[in-house]
Amino acid sequence: MSTPPGTSLPPTARASAEAVVAAAERLSTAAATFTPCTPVRDLIGSDDAAAAYAVQERIVADRIAAGASVVGRKIGLTSPAVQQQLGVDQPDFGVLFDDMRCQEAGPIPLSRLLQPKVEAEIAFVLDRDLVDGPLDDAQIRAAVDYAVAALEIVDSRIAGWDITFGDTVADNGSSGLFVLGADRRTLDSFDPVAAQMQMSVGDTAVSTGTGAACLGDPLRALAWLARTAREFGQPLLAGQVILSGALGPMAVIDTAGTVRADITGLGSVTATFTQE
Repeated sequence: MSTPPGTSLPPTARASAEAVVAAAERLSTAAATFTPCTPVRDLIGSDDAAAAYAVQERIVADRIAAGASVVGRKIGLTSPAVQQQLGVDQPDFGVLFDDMRCQEAGPIPLSRLLQPKVEAEIAFVLDRDLVDGPLDDAQIRAAVDYAVAALEIVDSRIAGWDITFGDTVADNGSSGLFVLGADRRTLDSFDPVAAQMQMSVGDTAVSTGTGAACLGDPLRALAWLARTAREFGQPLLAGQVILSGALGPMAVIDTAGTVRADITGLGSVTATFTQE
């Protein structure tokens, strides 16, 4: 079969270009129609990372062509608890768009989402590009403008969260929305690895965790992303928001209510979901 126009695959991809296009179309249709779809692993496999990221890149390119702007990246599957929940064993990443960011003061209609879950994270905002250099610990730390508490509302276009690594990567890392807290801390005054997190839905505690649960250190997760993004030819840039990964297990959001996460050293962040 011929390669669809505009589709190029890394030489390590095992899936065909046609399969990548079909997977992207399946996920995009699910998003556009608010109708979860079947997994895409029947098309691209469960662990073909190159093909899965090729699907993600195609979806991202379509979103940019439709007017969306990239504002950062998200790292997923950094917490052993989340890896166990989803049955995967390595990190992944997705792209954050401008229309994914929600304000603490504003309601988040559940109608915007399909199958939302929420997790508490440390977000880093960069003030330097991570394009050149060794991307060692010193360079990574120096590139961070500040850290802030964050809630990531993850979502899946795949019915029942029936996902493998390939499915979630193709689906832009199962991205949904995100909320940033108001308190900003430089790394001179805040140690991410020492952070303690507690997340509640209403008055019920639903998740606890630590900075060490995020690949051993959220800054290590950031370094992993910086290197991986550069390898993909899309390095991290100044001004971008980086969601470094969950500090504890995700919680399902299926009714209206308020989610609050408290992270020592960073204060709190809240998200209010409504049925409107």
